Amino acid sequence: MNTINLTVNNGLAILSLDRGRSNPINTAMVNEISDCVKSLENDDTVGGLILTGKDGFFTSGVDLIEAYQYNEEQIRTFWTIFLKLQHTLLAFKKPMVTAITGHSPAGGCIMAICCDYRVMAEGDYIIGLNEVPVGIIVPDIVFHLYSFWIGERLAYQSLLTGKLFKTAEALSVGLVDEVCPAENVLAAAESKVRAYMKLNPVTWSQTKLNLRKELLNKTAADQSSTLDIMLKQWWAPETRHGLQKMIENLQAKKST
Repeated sequence: MNTINLTVNNGLAILSLDRGRSNPINTAMVNEISDCVKSLENDDTVGGLILTGKDGFFTSGVDLIEAYQYNEEQIRTFWTIFLKLQHTLLAFKKPMVTAITGHSPAGGCIMAICCDYRVMAEGDYIIGLNEVPVGIIVPDIVFHLYSFWIGERLAYQSLLTGKLFKTAEALSVGLVDEVCPAENVLAAAESKVRAYMKLNPVTWSQTKLNLRKELLNKTAADQSSTLDIMLKQWWAPETRHGLQKMIENLQAKKST
């Protein structure tokens, strides 16, 4: 595995994103996360899972620098597997907690809200879905997933403006469930997931899937028409211009 690390200790798996300083999401990372989660789903020696990142970042979201260079087939593949990853994470029948070690915008937020519980590091970090300002059309399945946690009204308003929440605000609106010092995030996540693991696994898992039934049905549906609309806008000149400006800013920050 080139973009993630996996450790298992006493029945608990920890999947750590490990791609550069900010863990930007690309095709390889999506495939590796998906394959790993599916494998853990069928591993009877594993009773729970933690998703985590590195100091300062869970993940900065989609790697726009790489994605901008994708051709039509590559970008369609990326968005197809990323939307499927949402379903894979949502359908994971075992307890899954996110240890958010820093910034978690866009794709990072989506991955986190697929989990059962989120612990976020204290500090000047952000989390949320800012696709609209970037020029990416938000599919309805993302709205349903977002509103599952923060309510339809706030999800609607936040998505249309691309609002990013600071840590304390994310806690207040229910986007994250717990906040603690960065050095304690992983331990807090482990405490929560092991509390879930102590409960009857059949009862717990089936209840989880029952509560997510509507979300699972939506994310399992054919997304091809939604993708067609997203990709048409992705290639629109104004979107490409905006992405290019964002990439220039990102590259300038890297060089300083």
